[in-house]
Amino acid sequence: MPRVPTEPTLPLTGERTVPGVPEENYWFRRHEIAYRHLAPLCVGKTILEAGCGEGYGAALLAERGTVIGLDYDHLTATHVAGKYPAVQAIRGNLAALPLGDGTVDVVANLQVIEHLWDQEGFLRECRRVLRPGGLLLVTTPNRITFSPGRDTPLNPFHTRELAPSELDELVRAAGFATDYLGGVHHGPRLRDLDVRFGGVIDAQVQVVLGGGGWPDDLLRAVEAVVAEDFTVSDADLDACLDIVLVARA
Repeated sequence: MPRVPTEPTLPLTGERTVPGVPEENYWFRRHEIAYRHLAPLCVGKTILEAGCGEGYGAALLAERGTVIGLDYDHLTATHVAGKYPAVQAIRGNLAALPLGDGTVDVVANLQVIEHLWDQEGFLRECRRVLRPGGLLLVTTPNRITFSPGRDTPLNPFHTRELAPSELDELVRAAGFATDYLGGVHHGPRLRDLDVRFGGVIDAQVQVVLGGGGWPDDLLRAVEAVVAEDFTVSDADLDACLDIVLVARA
């Protein structure tokens, strides 16, 4: 698998989360906590991050094991190769993973499956490239809280969002056994911000939809969020923000 030529820049499109942008910091930290929660499962392993995006998560996992970062977008793959040399960046289609059967110990797929048209086919591909007993790590927005009361996702980049029980059923149907099903929640400091702003997520969405500038107090609060402001647990799953699943091939 040849490395992709390096490229230093990556535009902010709204589809992917990019670190280092104050207005994006809440979403970046919300994603980061899931990587940090799952990273101990990757120690000494060969890991495929299927849909690595900007690459910050692949780089975090590369502190624990050997990481192949796969993305379909050429600009994204070249960016990852240039910014995160510890990650072996390759370009490929998630519908047909460019790896042989039984070649990796872990497939990580964080905040990606909701973008895919053929989720079932993708999970079968994950099963194919994993060694016996290998782990599938998935996070995805909880449909119940992310697009409440809707049959179609609010996010235009999402094709199909899942509730916790639906994700569990989907991975079991692809031949996996679920080891852990949990979710990301706001911790105490974010719950305080929810009270202060009438919902810190809704406050951010209203700014984006309104097209105006960010109120100073909201931007300062969002910029100050850290990964530890979130918690991951298996309590109150239907109320979680993002689903966190660990399954075994």
